Amino acid sequence: MTDTTTIVDRIALGLSGALFVLGIVVMGVLELLAGKPYSPAPLTNDAGDVIATPLLDPTLRTGIVIAALLVLAVWGAYKLVTPMATDAADRAEMTAD
Repeated sequence: MTDTTTIVDRIALGLSGALFVLGIVVMGVLELLAGKPYSPAPLTNDAGDVIATPLLDPTLRTGIVIAALLVLAVWGAYKLVTPMATDAADRAEMTAD
């Protein structure tokens, strides 16, 4: 089987992978290192006063992950509309002996 990845494929996969890692892993580790609260909601006391807020805005993390999904969706649409390489389309049938 031949390798049919192009530079566009590598850029799209690399960019989406980097955005996924940044939005999920890196920002998650930063949130853990910052301490409580570990949830996206602010931590309140019994009186309702906010005593702790997350380090990073949850909408920022969500936006980065959605951007990674959009990159993959655009890449998938690109792969659908571009013609297949000729060497990948020509397959020889072989019989099993």
